[in-house]
Amino acid sequence: MSMLAHKVQMDLIKAIDKDDLVLPTLPEVALNIRKAAENPEISVSHLSKVIGRDTALSARLIKVVNSPLLRALYEVTDLHTAITRLGVNYSSNLAIGLVMEQIFHARSEVVERKMRDVWRKSLEVAGICYTLCRRYTSLKPDQAALGGLVHQIGVLPILTYAEDHNELLSDPVSLNHVIECIHPLIGDKLLAGWEFPEMLVKLPGQYLDFSRNSAHLDYIDLVQIATVICSQHGETVLRQELNALPAFLKLGIEADSPKLLSELNTARGMFI
Repeated sequence: MSMLAHKVQMDLIKAIDKDDLVLPTLPEVALNIRKAAENPEISVSHLSKVIGRDTALSARLIKVVNSPLLRALYEVTDLHTAITRLGVNYSSNLAIGLVMEQIFHARSEVVERKMRDVWRKSLEVAGICYTLCRRYTSLKPDQAALGGLVHQIGVLPILTYAEDHNELLSDPVSLNHVIECIHPLIGDKLLAGWEFPEMLVKLPGQYLDFSRNSAHLDYIDLVQIATVICSQHGETVLRQELNALPAFLKLGIEADSPKLLSELNTARGMFI
């Protein structure tokens, strides 16, 4: 590790321990959706009103409902029908995940580009998590997608820090090294601060542990499988990697099924 990467890492860890690191807050619309969804009696109309205040978010949700993986006999064109189709819990979790895009913004073009890349990768991972979950498990696909959307959330504060430290921005190797080492730690801290569901709160810190072998398939397993699928382009290497992954073996499916591979390619674009 370079001297710079080591110094930055120490600075960031110190800042995290002292609560001095500026962490992004959940967008207001996400807080409003969560608050509304806490009411077990919430109606589709009420949730439509809350989500409908954000037109970009409404459009995203409608687009998801019309994606090839969910498409019904007719196209959905309004938010009320989209929420009816998905269900209230489902819609609120998905909306909270998709609204995260609002915090992936930066002042400098270099950092903005990097944030866009992280967000795009998160969307791909979320699509695969959603599809694997829906097709092969009894877990909740909306939670799986939410896990995919936030698995790299810890990268954001590091990039924000880099904007104020030019020497780090101009040394991409050190910056990437710092991101790799620190983002899981910050991700856990962020999700805990945002009071994310118990089953997702430790996700950033654990999804990169490829020897992890949980007693039962969980959301961390799904995110792990999805990140391996997204990072491999060659099918042969992908099959080898999946077959060596305890998380994937728990799914009980064949890594070389052509149907699975084509399904997952479609899944990547589900939220994009």
